[in-house]
Amino acid sequence: MRLVGLVLVVLGALALGYQGFAQVIRETLHGPAAAEVRPAVEIPPLAGGITLVSGLILLAAHDNRRE
Repeated sequence: MRLVGLVLVVLGALALGYQGFAQVIRETLHGPAAAEVRPAVEIPPLAGGITLVSGLILLAAHDNRRE
């Protein structure tokens, strides 16, 4: 459980920090035109916060069980 909690904390912090990413895809059309498509994946801050708090809860539960 400790590893899962640690992974959730890291993913939650990254989600809160970046809040999404975009990928640039270049497509050549027939003729002189070229297009850049930027599909974006947005991560809501609430999802990052829930992930971060869930990881912290798992880490705290793991530490309390050891004592």
